[in-house]
Amino acid sequence: MIGLSSVTKNQGGRTLYSNASFQAQPGDRIGLVGPNGAGKTTIFRLLSGEEAADNGQVIRPNSITLGYFSQDVGEMHGRSVLEETMAGVEDLALLKSRIADMEQRLAEPMDDDAMAALLEAYGDAQALFESRGGYDLDVRAQEILSGLGFSLDDFHRSVENFSGGWKMRIALARILLLKPDALLMDEPTNHLDLESIMWLEQWLMEFKGILVMTSHDRTFMNRVVNKIVEIAHGNITTYSGNYDFYERERDIRKEQLLASFRRQQEMLAKEEEFIAKFAARASHAAQVQSRVKKLDKIDRIEVPPEEKAVKFQFNKPPRSGDDVVKMNTVGKEWASADGRKKRVFSGVTGLVRRLDKVALVGVNGAGKSTLLKIIAGQTEATEGACNLGASLEVGYFSQHALEVLSPNRTILEQLQSVAPQASIGTLKTLLGAFLFSDDEVNKKISVLSGGEKSRVVLACILIRPVNFIILDEPTNHLDIRSREILMDALREFEGTVIIVSHDRHFLSQITNRVFRIDHGEMQIYEGGFKEYLNSSMHDGKAH
Repeated sequence: MIGLSSVTKNQGGRTLYSNASFQAQPGDRIGLVGPNGAGKTTIFRLLSGEEAADNGQVIRPNSITLGYFSQDVGEMHGRSVLEETMAGVEDLALLKSRIADMEQRLAEPMDDDAMAALLEAYGDAQALFESRGGYDLDVRAQEILSGLGFSLDDFHRSVENFSGGWKMRIALARILLLKPDALLMDEPTNHLDLESIMWLEQWLMEFKGILVMTSHDRTFMNRVVNKIVEIAHGNITTYSGNYDFYERERDIRKEQLLASFRRQQEMLAKEEEFIAKFAARASHAAQVQSRVKKLDKIDRIEVPPEEKAVKFQFNKPPRSGDDVVKMNTVGKEWASADGRKKRVFSGVTGLVRRLDKVALVGVNGAGKSTLLKIIAGQTEATEGACNLGASLEVGYFSQHALEVLSPNRTILEQLQSVAPQASIGTLKTLLGAFLFSDDEVNKKISVLSGGEKSRVVLACILIRPVNFIILDEPTNHLDIRSREILMDALREFEGTVIIVSHDRHFLSQITNRVFRIDHGEMQIYEGGFKEYLNSSMHDGKAH
């Protein structure tokens, strides 16, 4: 078992949680939820021993093996991908060496007692080595790396050749290979594509130990976790069930709390009215004193502050032509570092119609982002034609758009630079919809997190009267609440949308068509992403 018992933790002059407790047993798969800054990552640091509680007890027996995956992967160099992955299980390498040493000593003469003691130690070491998967370590490492999207050729390439996102996958593979008793995972789906997410989902569902994780992927949480631990307003509350259950149960508990609060307030008002009315009368002094004491002993019910209901509505966009994007045998090649041409796809043909909301899917490396760049006019097709229709006002979001933000501007100034004619009230209303309060609109771009920058870029796109929105992984770095604000807005948008995202819930709620790039060619599915996913699973195809 791991967990917290009556823990108080202060950070930066404020209390993250006070007298807080939760426990996790083998088989518990816990999702940590709560607003940004509530202290979710601090829970991981407490459980891993990186930080200490100010009061209370952190439950972490020395006998358990603990694996912690965080967003800080550290330095990687001097090893192949496979070597780096297997380097995470140094204790197994030491145990293997110890077993070999004992086998050598067993061949040497010794008295019966020494032999019995050595045999017992040898048997214990072998059992531990087997339980930790030592005998099939190499095979498991390759299975995990394949599941996370690495090819056979990648296994022996140097880690220096991989981007930060791929290094995150290597770090994740190291933790999974460790086969720990308790697994702590801070946003494990960041930087994973849909195929890798679904593989990891299955791996975690079969994991027998303790899992404590955070994720902004609602579908992933729903499928993996069986408990939710909410961190909010200085309290830690446990819910039995997945994320959808937690949301329903949280709302029920909130209604019950409000009802109790209202009843208590009515009772307090009556008591205080009685005290005020009869305080000056000697004949009622005993009764007044009794009621004053009663009020002093009452535990006052506190209602947490309401989260503002946030909703963003597009202005009605100008009407575009009926044919928005017409692709005819589009192909693309990139020149590699050594000057050789690498074909990404060819023969991509399809038509995006007005009011379509298209999910663009395909395995990692299929060319989804490249196709969006061609459609957005950021690069040219090598062959074929990609033509945009009439009267289009295009908004294009990609992760590279975060780099064009001006670090010295405030959030409000950045939005003003895009829409100089808009009133301050209009700009602040839009920023409020993207969870920037009045005070926060004056924060410099340079101090924002990745998620905050993404929200600024999306706001900059949506302030303009666009009728065709191209989105390349808009949900990266966004928490569940931010994703759902964007999701609701896009669902009601009276224009055309094409999206690349690995968030299944997001795609399922928005899209009505699916374009899939498969082995360089385009397959078109009429119907939303949910129907596509169901039909693909039924057909046994990869997504």
